[in-house]
Amino acid sequence: MRSTLLLIPALALSLAACTPEEQTTVGAAAAGALIGAAVSSDKDRAKGAILGAGVGVVGAAVVNESNNSRQMCRYRDSYGQIYEAPC
Repeated sequence: MRSTLLLIPALALSLAACTPEEQTTVGAAAAGALIGAAVSSDKDRAKGAILGAGVGVVGAAVVNESNNSRQMCRYRDSYGQIYEAPC
């Protein structure tokens, strides 16, 4: 438990320069790991944490992808060509 508490400040510092999508992914992985460890039996706690983190990462990837697809806008350049770029 003590080693887990030491990881929290390191995790917070590692998120300082990340993009919002990366922050969402790390947060979802951490939440999934905590939930996975909490619902697992004592001898399977590590497996539960690993599986929970994996589910969190996959879930965050799906959410980030759906958010990114909605943030694209269509533009027309001076030559009349239409292109898509982030809004």
